[in-house]
Amino acid sequence: MNCRDLTYTNRDDWDAIGRWLEQRKDPDTKVDTIVRDILADVRTRGDEALAEYTRKFDCPTFDAAALRVPRTAIAAALSDIPDDDVEILKEAIHRVRAFHLNQKEKSWWTTAEDGTILGQMVRPVDRVGLYVPGGQGGETPLISSLIMNAIPAQVAGVGSIAVTSPPRKDGTLNPYILATAALLELDEIFLTGSAWAIAALAFGTETIAPCDVLAGPGNIFVATAKSQLIGQVGIDMVAGPSEIVILADDTATPAWLAADMLSQAEHDPLAASILVTPDKGLADQVRKELDTQCAALPRCDIACKSLDDWGAIVTVPDIETGAELVNLLAPEHLELAVGDPWALLGSIRHAGAIFMGHNSPEPVGDYFAGPNHVLPTLRTVRFSSALSVQNFCKKSSVIAASPSYVAEHGAKIARLARLEGLEAHARSVEQRNK
Repeated sequence: MNCRDLTYTNRDDWDAIGRWLEQRKDPDTKVDTIVRDILADVRTRGDEALAEYTRKFDCPTFDAAALRVPRTAIAAALSDIPDDDVEILKEAIHRVRAFHLNQKEKSWWTTAEDGTILGQMVRPVDRVGLYVPGGQGGETPLISSLIMNAIPAQVAGVGSIAVTSPPRKDGTLNPYILATAALLELDEIFLTGSAWAIAALAFGTETIAPCDVLAGPGNIFVATAKSQLIGQVGIDMVAGPSEIVILADDTATPAWLAADMLSQAEHDPLAASILVTPDKGLADQVRKELDTQCAALPRCDIACKSLDDWGAIVTVPDIETGAELVNLLAPEHLELAVGDPWALLGSIRHAGAIFMGHNSPEPVGDYFAGPNHVLPTLRTVRFSSALSVQNFCKKSSVIAASPSYVAEHGAKIARLARLEGLEAHARSVEQRNK
């Protein structure tokens, strides 16, 4: 395992680091054409196309009649998993819901002395489609993704939510996905995956009604399908491979830092794990820990490949310079593994989620704390945010002008319209003042 050894002293060092990381998002243009054809096929042939793709890639005996999971099967799944796991899921759902309730926005109104009313009306979208990857043939279901995507939509007030996930080879869905759906009171579950599932959620088929907003992670085919549908439906984001940056000082524990880097590296060979520290001794100890801990992981091959290609230990002159580098890296996840993280927090401008201190490893946020783990990647946190209730809402401006408002301001409005060459706009206002 050859995690890169880098040095950052000032902005002059950024270009080389930035160019290296930029390579993580090289597009595979061949996928664009494949996905475009899949979207068109599902739009034309509906359920028949879904069944055909599912037979080819997931379940050889699949039939379109099996697309929707019966409500009875969803409810029954709660008996198929251990009671202790049900309780853990309940608590995670409670914590995530409690956090997102704080994000809910209200409509608002202002009334002027002349009687004019201005305001903003906040409403949920009508219908949302959620994609949940099956994970390793359905044996490692992404139940946390279902929780993190469904709850903000529910808190927003969305009344209709559809969930798609690829079936296992025998045509079933992992009971943990179904049990989590039952706990979330979701009853529209469909057995279909990849880009054809995204197409079904966007366009609708005989069995699946079309949705207004799509959310949920997936492979490059899922991500490409969502990106090609921008402008036709709302999407959560086009996320790239996962990433973590840890800014650490001499109060950090090397074994903990290595474990936290590996928690991202095991996701994907393209995941990036970067330690930034002014302590060269700490850097050396972390490197040794990475070798030892990686060898003991079930996903050792994935983690090693990730660290070889996209892992780095960066030494900096001081913590302040480290914070400067963090803002340039603009990571999805940032851990402040320092003695006083609150003193440093004000220096951080770009990070998807910030984990404070030595007892806040990134998996706490992934599963249980409450904030959403669906986060921007590939430096897009410079202009975007975590998935939230707002992703599933739309806002309408409300204008109720009074006669005195039009009388007082009509000539000014008409003048602005004529400056833009829009005579009918000007006359529309002037008609009220005749």
